[in-house]
Amino acid sequence: MSADLSFFSLITGASVVVQLVMALLLSVSVMSWTMIFRKRGALAEAYADAEQFEDRFWSGGDLATLYHEVSPRGDELRGLANIFVTGFKEFTRLHGKGGDPMAVVEGAQRRMRVALSREMDDLETHLSFLATVGSTSPYVGLFGTVWGIMNAFRGLGNVHQATLAMVAPGIAEALIATAMGLFAAIPAVIAYNRYSNDVERLENRYDNFLEEFSSILQRQAHD
Repeated sequence: MSADLSFFSLITGASVVVQLVMALLLSVSVMSWTMIFRKRGALAEAYADAEQFEDRFWSGGDLATLYHEVSPRGDELRGLANIFVTGFKEFTRLHGKGGDPMAVVEGAQRRMRVALSREMDDLETHLSFLATVGSTSPYVGLFGTVWGIMNAFRGLGNVHQATLAMVAPGIAEALIATAMGLFAAIPAVIAYNRYSNDVERLENRYDNFLEEFSSILQRQAHD
């Protein structure tokens, strides 16, 4: 009588430990894909917002007018718009007090650096989870495989004549855990590398804008 080696039968017939490993890897994979799609949308939106704001900023209009157009959005501000509003608001406040021009610009720069740091924290959300999934899932799957193979060979100790048909189901169900570990890890690694590069490019873009905007504020501070 041949053993049932269908995928479903191998999973349901696996030991409790191997089933727990499979369930864990499946849950992690679902969470990973959810975060991948969310992060993809968030980064695409961040790039679009940066492109749109830079077009408005460099259009040659008055900065005060741009500030009054953008600032009412309040908590909805993201990216370059948030950095601009934060810096210009602090610059206006300090400049109105008649302080030293360099001190005024430096104060605005500090506030913009804080805003930039918060923006990067937001963009990097969930990246560490993807990195963890990519690095640990294969080992979790390997643990399930080792456990399953160990149980398969332990079962052979109770028989007088071992055959491949007897050990094949146990080895097959164990290897599924490794496959699931790789299935969870590979997309997470690819997404992490891609999104980390996108975040780094956005950080450079934000930082360049901050420096260019600081130069404009410095000229205005000496007027």
